[in-house]
Amino acid sequence: MNLHVPQTEEARTEALMLMGVQNNLCTPKNGDILVAATQDFLTSSFLITRKDTFYDRAAFSLMCSYMGDATESIDLPTPAILKPIELWTGKQLFSVLVRPNAKMRVFVNLMVMEKNYSKSGETMCPNDGCVYFRNSELISGQLGKATLGNGNKNGLFTVLLRDYNAYAAASCMNRLAKLSARWIGNHGFSIGIDDVQPGARLSSQKEERIKEGYSKCGMHIDLYNKGKLSLQPGCNAAQTLEAEITGELNKIREIAGSVCLKELHWRNSPLIMSQCGSKGSPINISQMIACVGQQSVGGRRAPNGFIDRSLPHFPRNDKPPAAKGFVANSFYSGLTATEFFFHTMGGREGLVDTAVKTAETGYMSRRLMKALEDLSAHYDGTVRSANSAIVQFVYGDDGMDPVHMEGKDGAPLNLDRLLMKTKAICPANGYDALPCSEISRKVHERLSQPDMQPEAGCSAAFKNSLLTFLENYIVSVRKVRSALGLPEEKNDSQEHNVLEKTVANICGFTSRQLEVFLETCIKRYHSKRMEAGAAVGAIGAQSIGEPG
Repeated sequence: MNLHVPQTEEARTEALMLMGVQNNLCTPKNGDILVAATQDFLTSSFLITRKDTFYDRAAFSLMCSYMGDATESIDLPTPAILKPIELWTGKQLFSVLVRPNAKMRVFVNLMVMEKNYSKSGETMCPNDGCVYFRNSELISGQLGKATLGNGNKNGLFTVLLRDYNAYAAASCMNRLAKLSARWIGNHGFSIGIDDVQPGARLSSQKEERIKEGYSKCGMHIDLYNKGKLSLQPGCNAAQTLEAEITGELNKIREIAGSVCLKELHWRNSPLIMSQCGSKGSPINISQMIACVGQQSVGGRRAPNGFIDRSLPHFPRNDKPPAAKGFVANSFYSGLTATEFFFHTMGGREGLVDTAVKTAETGYMSRRLMKALEDLSAHYDGTVRSANSAIVQFVYGDDGMDPVHMEGKDGAPLNLDRLLMKTKAICPANGYDALPCSEISRKVHERLSQPDMQPEAGCSAAFKNSLLTFLENYIVSVRKVRSALGLPEEKNDSQEHNVLEKTVANICGFTSRQLEVFLETCIKRYHSKRMEAGAAVGAIGAQSIGEPG
């Protein structure tokens, strides 16, 4: 390996700007965050932000000192409980982490649904699964992978990076890393054999479910042997039998797993890790405690390795679950000899796949890079090769840089979140909400300005998405008005004064808020255009070959 050391001040600066970690927090493939919290950082954040976590002044001040190394001043927030003693919550600790003092002008506004969200109630979720930040204050939710991890464009670090800058995101990551590592070191977090010990109720339910599943599989096998099995579309008798048995066996593991998760105490370490996304999944927990389940080789049940049977331990032409790779035991109870062998068959396939895929994807990446290495974006917006042959008239058909995309499916902006942010940082302060017709008029007026025309680089798709979003918002305002028995348009009569204020609080839009929202959207959109000279071919090849 060669080591390249930039010598001159210019070369050092260029290397820092192009290759510095702080300037490469996102992947050029689609704008997902690359540097994010994992494992212990997620576990400690999840435990700190539990609803029932309270700290006195000494403990809270100590934890605030964990995150800063005495390098920045920290404003202690008002305690959540004043009497009989002052107590602060773990959620307040994260509010301090995001915005340590009043001089820091960082106002985070986001709403993220974590893995343990109950699918209803938003901030009133009984599992505390809805994470809601308003002006850098954590209102509700236990922080987990969706908020602090990678792969989510609405996460905390992505929002800091988009709304502010790389320094704001990096310094928040730094504070989180210091706080989490020191907190979990003092608090302790370990796993023992008693964490995976099944209770008597779980064991009996598992036995019942396995007996029931085995009897159903036996019925299907009897029907197959008698030639009376009703065939599935496009399948012969043997394929239908395999599909029916596989379905029954998968149900056994799913039901055993769901019962197992209900039985566990909330302090159970594997359960905590699964819920916050730091390691493992509910399937891993059910395999440790309840039932390992069906082992597959090549997407099917274990094949016949001997004449008419999978192993010499079974009779010929035997098709019950145990003879075809179903592991009824858990890792806690221990596998039998045949179950262990089937388990190793499934594991071997994964190892071989990994070894083969490495060589294949490496060669594919090399060919892609050689084919696309000379493509670049030019000043006229086209993508051209080294000899100026036009490959694409507009890069990606919209001229946008994928690394800056904020919305889902490659949309340049997340309009819902920008609206939430606008209303939070620009409150109504007693100003009247605009009537629906006035909102519509102002929107059309702004979208007809020169900077929103195709000549200025604004695509029709973005213009339509912004217009559609605001029209849908107007429809929702009218629905709220009709639900409260108000006319579609606002009037100045005194009899509806209280109801008009209610509508304004729920979904009102002042003139200032609308102006700030539109200007923010348009300014951000224009800042996301692909720069001339960008090596778009190399970025494309890398995004396909080695994503991430």
